[in-house]
Amino acid sequence: MSITTVEKSATADRAPASVPPRRTRRRGERGLVGTLASHGILTVASLIALFPIAWLVFLSLGPDKDDYLHPGRIWGKMTFDNYAFVLTETNFFDWLKSSLVVSLGTTVIGVLIAATTGYAVSRMRFPGYRKFMWVLLVTQMFPIAVLIVPMYQILSELQLIDTYLGLILVYCSTAVPYCAWLLKGYFDTIPFEIDEAGRVDGLSPFGTFLRLILPLARPGLAVAAFYSFITAFGEVAFATTFLLDDEKYTFAVGLQSFVSEHDAQRNLMAATAVLIAIPVSAFFYLVQKNLVTGLTAGGTKG
Repeated sequence: MSITTVEKSATADRAPASVPPRRTRRRGERGLVGTLASHGILTVASLIALFPIAWLVFLSLGPDKDDYLHPGRIWGKMTFDNYAFVLTETNFFDWLKSSLVVSLGTTVIGVLIAATTGYAVSRMRFPGYRKFMWVLLVTQMFPIAVLIVPMYQILSELQLIDTYLGLILVYCSTAVPYCAWLLKGYFDTIPFEIDEAGRVDGLSPFGTFLRLILPLARPGLAVAAFYSFITAFGEVAFATTFLLDDEKYTFAVGLQSFVSEHDAQRNLMAATAVLIAIPVSAFFYLVQKNLVTGLTAGGTKG
């Protein structure tokens, strides 16, 4: 074997092993530290958001109205008597009926008016259509305290005080402007060629809106419906002013009956609040996918 061959073999033996190429991080991919930090922040935020709910449930299990002053004493005497009392000794189910009638009525009427308004402004170019939308937006600038007096006078002249219809119309005056803006933006994302195709097929403008546009706008309609429902379900000021019969009280007004000038039954109030939150939370859980789609579609299309 030649000296040259031996030297090449020795050099090959001393050569370092090939180092595998470093894995390049994809765009948007986080490292271990970033992942742990984001999960930690989300966990803390979730605990902060859930703590008031957990605290409300905890206080609702205390049998005495003053247990909220000494919450540590609740651990040894937890009971569901507050829930039994609310369901059997109060007008809970009357409040439930009133809340559903007012909320569903506001949702149906409000979304119908807002959808037709938003579609008209989105597709039709009538004189003053831009100013019309700004006028709707300006109506949201007035505080409730300013609107209660003229609304009360109007409802009194129409004999709609202490009626579900009067309260529904008041809530629609609040929900329709926002929902009209929301749906107008969503209708703008639907191609105008669909309207032209409807005209070619012989559909009237209303037929095109009803048979072609509304099915495509379901996510936006879901958001508007949910907003209208929640607005009517949890509103207090208008309901307190315009409803006089305690059997017609909504949940938000019924809660106030547990607090008087000289007494406050906070344990019963907490139990009622938990019972009120259950159907709303269940409804939100069922429609959350449509809500996310409707909220993001207007900002990502067009």
